[in-house]
Amino acid sequence: MRDRLFGKYAMESTVTVAEQVTPAMRRIRLETDQPVAFPYTPGQHIRIQLKDPLSVSGILRPAETLRTYTIWDLDPGKKAIELRVHLYGGDGIGLRWARAARPGDRVTFWWPQGDFFTRETAFHLFIGEETASVAFGPMIRVLGASAEVFGVLESETPEHDLLMPGATVLRRVHRHGAPASASRALLAAVAELDLPGNTGAAYIAGEARTCQLVRDLLVRERNWPRASIKTKPLWAPGKRGLH
Repeated sequence: MRDRLFGKYAMESTVTVAEQVTPAMRRIRLETDQPVAFPYTPGQHIRIQLKDPLSVSGILRPAETLRTYTIWDLDPGKKAIELRVHLYGGDGIGLRWARAARPGDRVTFWWPQGDFFTRETAFHLFIGEETASVAFGPMIRVLGASAEVFGVLESETPEHDLLMPGATVLRRVHRHGAPASASRALLAAVAELDLPGNTGAAYIAGEARTCQLVRDLLVRERNWPRASIKTKPLWAPGKRGLH
């Protein structure tokens, strides 16, 4: 029954790499048993199955069976998916899995989902913190060298900066212990950005309240059309089940 319900949308894999890439970010590589044949657009995520959804605990607590992770890289030829998982403070089931993952672990994941990806536009604006950088990396990679790219990435300290692909240079700001929620450092940096107008596409991701404040700043102070701004709240203090 489980295979009939979920087999079409899920794949089996094995963890082959699990290592730190920053003090608070882990690289987890999943190698699949079969060639990866599903469609994928950079910026999308997969859902890791942490508990069987048809088990007693899965039926009683369906929200505690899956957790979402943005795809950092997908290589169908090598049957591999790479994740970059931010180890923020907390003790949820997704964090426990990410901290404990080791080579040899078996993992079931659900195919890519989501509509947070780039589109054709005059220029691209990326704004977010550590969790957002995991989506921004593959989104920027697919744009190519000729695209105009602007933005701000926030992290705790320079040691927590996740390296972006190619020669892309985004402004970096650091909290140094200040809250990531409703981030003043990120908002101040966005207000200071020198942009070529408001005819581009903006991608804002990360903490939910910060996403809202950045979007409002662009609309009210920079006259950006709301339709040109795509937001993806990945987490919020005290809320389970987000990225």
